[in-house]
Amino acid sequence: MNLKEEWRALAGFAAAFFLFYFLPVGTVRFDGALTEALELTKWYVREHVVLCLVPALFIAGGIAAFVSQASVLRYFGARTNKFLSYGVASVSGAILAVCSCTVLPLFAGIYKRGAGLGPAIAFLYSGPAINILAVVLTARVLGFELGAARAIGAVVFSLVIGLSMHFMFRSEEHAKAKAQAELPEPEVKRPLWRTSLYFASMAAILIFANWAEAGPSDRVFHAIYSVKWPLTALAAAALGLMLRYWFGADKKKMGLLSGTVIVLSIIFKENPVIPFSAGFIGLSWVLNTSGEGELHDWFASAWDLSKQIFPLLIAGVLVSGFLLGRPGHEGLIPSHWVGWAVGGNSFAANFFSSLVGAFMYFATLTEVPILQGLLGAGMGKGPALALLLAGPALSLPSILVLRSVMGLKKTAAYVALVVTIATFTGMFYGRYF
Repeated sequence: MNLKEEWRALAGFAAAFFLFYFLPVGTVRFDGALTEALELTKWYVREHVVLCLVPALFIAGGIAAFVSQASVLRYFGARTNKFLSYGVASVSGAILAVCSCTVLPLFAGIYKRGAGLGPAIAFLYSGPAINILAVVLTARVLGFELGAARAIGAVVFSLVIGLSMHFMFRSEEHAKAKAQAELPEPEVKRPLWRTSLYFASMAAILIFANWAEAGPSDRVFHAIYSVKWPLTALAAAALGLMLRYWFGADKKKMGLLSGTVIVLSIIFKENPVIPFSAGFIGLSWVLNTSGEGELHDWFASAWDLSKQIFPLLIAGVLVSGFLLGRPGHEGLIPSHWVGWAVGGNSFAANFFSSLVGAFMYFATLTEVPILQGLLGAGMGKGPALALLLAGPALSLPSILVLRSVMGLKKTAAYVALVVTIATFTGMFYGRYF
C-alpha cells in the first residue's frame, strides 16, 4: 500500500466533504451565480457552437487532412523567414475575426502540423484581438482615440507576444527547426490554388454566418449583414462543388445533402440556423461514409479535435458564468467590486482589469457595451484599454483548452505575457492620453 497515495485520497475525500457540507445553497448570491453559469452556457451553446465552433472544427480538420506539413512549414514553420511568418499570422487573424474560443481549433490545427510556436501564438492572439468590426465599433462608441489605441495595440501585441514566446522557448524551437530541415519533400496531391479556394469557402462560411449586426450609418458592414445568409449559402454551394469535383465526394450523397438543405432553407427561411445545422450534419455523414481516404481523414481529424476541445470549453464557460456572470448580470463576484477596482490609472487597476479580462469570456463585440457601462461607472481609460487588449484574446475556457494543446508551461507563459503587457500598455495610455 502506497501511504502517500492513501493520504492524497483521504485529503480529497475530506475536501469534497467540507465543500458540500458548507455549500451556501439557498443564499441569493450563490443561487444567482449558479443561474448565471447555466444561462451563460445556454447562450454560448445556442449562439456560438453551431455558427462558430463547428465550422472552425471542420476547418481545423481540413488543415490536418488536406494541407501538407510542408505548406504549413512554408508560412509558419520554425525555419521560415520571421517577417513572412509573423506577417501572415497577423493578417490571417485579422481576416478571420473570431472569438477567443473559435480560434482554438484553428490554432491547434497549424500548431500540430509543425507551425513555429511564435507565429502560431501570433495567429492565436490576432484572431480575436484584431477584429476590424470590433475596432470600428470601439471607435464609434468609446471614442476614436480608444479605438485607434486598440487597433495599434492589438497588432503590436500579436507580434511582441509571438516573438517573446519564441524567445522563451527558443531551445525547443531550434530543435523543431532542425527536425523540420530533415523532413523529406512530400508528394503534392493537388494544386495549391485548389486547396486555397477550399479553405477560402470554409472561411467565408464562418465569417458571413457570424457577421454581426451593424447600424445603417456603417454602410458597408450593414450592407453585408443584410445579405449574410445568401453569401453564406453561396460559399456553401462553392464548397459542395469543390468536394464533388476536386475531392471525389459521392455524387448521390452530395445531391441528397444539397436538396435537403435547400428544402429546409425554404421551410425555415426565418430561422437559417436550422438548414445551416443540417448542412454540417449532412457533411459529417458524407465524410464519415466516404471510405478510407482524405474525406474520411477530414472528419476523423475534426472529430478528434471536438472531443478534445468541446468538453473543456463548456466547463470553462460554466465556471466563467458562475464567477463573473453575463453582461448586465452578476455572478459570485459582485460587479461593484470590479467597478471599484478599475478606477484611476494605478498599476493595481490596470493589472486587475487585465486579469479579469483574461479569465472572463467575451463573445465578439460584447466587450464594447460592457466597457461603455464600466467607463460610465468611473473606470479609467488605461484599465479600459488593458481590458480591450487582454479580454477578447483570452478567457478561462480558452486557457483550459490551450493547456491541453501546448502544455501548462507554455500556456502559463502566454497568459502571463498577455496580462503583463496589457497592464503596462494600459498604464502608459492612461498617463499620456
